[in-house]
Amino acid sequence: MIQVFDENGTVVPVTVIKAGPCVVVQKKTKETDGYESVQLGLVEFIRPSRVNKPKTGHFKKAGVPPCRILREFRFKDGAEMPNVGEQILAAQVFQAKDKVDILGTSKGRGFAGLIKRHHFAGGAASHGSMFHRAPGSIGASAFPSRVYPGMRAAGHMGDESITVQNLSIVRIQEQDNLLMIKGAVPGRNGGYVIIKKS
Repeated sequence: MIQVFDENGTVVPVTVIKAGPCVVVQKKTKETDGYESVQLGLVEFIRPSRVNKPKTGHFKKAGVPPCRILREFRFKDGAEMPNVGEQILAAQVFQAKDKVDILGTSKGRGFAGLIKRHHFAGGAASHGSMFHRAPGSIGASAFPSRVYPGMRAAGHMGDESITVQNLSIVRIQEQDNLLMIKGAVPGRNGGYVIIKKS
């Protein structure tokens, strides 16, 4: 994340995302696959030894270099789809001030307690208190004689799919395929995200 100044001189916090270039690796049609979509590959260096034989043949058939990430995007029936091998650039799809949804995988936090995971208040920290960061009651003893499903408890936190909606694009740098998006996006630095129009 960095900060930029808008036309009024106001500081805007932005996340810089390198969006592509992407290439169309495969095109699926209703006749052959039962639905319409395109498979996009992110053009990024990957050693040939890291690509297995089936994927090597897949990329060779499309006539594109090996891609690290492959994702499929559905199309509405009758919509005009790009051709295999065609490049998709950020500036062709998005404009400044567009609203976008960003899908990513949140940072993994491992096993976390209630206070960190569910924002419980905890007990008094004063001398003599024996209730600091414990969960408290999780259900009565006689009835229902069990813990209800969905009870908030300590456990694995993060490392799950998150969608942040209605973020606005502040600027686009066409030559580097960079999008500057207002606010934070899910995931670690260097992680991969999917950007869709809201």
